Amino acid sequence: MSDQTFYDFSAKTITGEEQSMSTYQGKVVLVVNVASKCGFTPQYEGLQKLYEDHQDKGLVILGFPCDQFKHQEPGTEEEIATFCKTNYGVTFPLFSKINVNGKETHPLYTYLKDSLPGLAGKSIKWNFTKFLVSADGTPIKRYGSKVKPSEIEADILAELAKTEA
Repeated sequence: MSDQTFYDFSAKTITGEEQSMSTYQGKVVLVVNVASKCGFTPQYEGLQKLYEDHQDKGLVILGFPCDQFKHQEPGTEEEIATFCKTNYGVTFPLFSKINVNGKETHPLYTYLKDSLPGLAGKSIKWNFTKFLVSADGTPIKRYGSKVKPSEIEADILAELAKTEA
């Protein structure tokens, strides 16, 4: 593995600006590949709740729309942003649509998958796979799609407690 850290990457926001991950230095970050027409889409509600409950303690959630799984994120960036805001009140940062598998995999996801391979190896199996990144930029835990945001809260709180120490 290279000497790269989470903070060495950037991605386009859902409104088109390039955003460096270094913006989130010192924060506990949950990175999620999201989709609007997936059976797991209601997890947006739990993700937003985590964000609202813990953003003031240093949590940030980053949503990366992905259309690689059965075309479950067909919309434009504008449609995705509107859907998330209207249906789930999402206020955490959303990014432009990316690929999480294959030749066109976004470099951030290549890094995350290399750092934390899952049960299926390095590939992402489905929407709403989650990566927890510590406040120092180290990917520390990967969660499958079926893991609800509320089930991750204890791990998030443990990481946030380290930032207060």
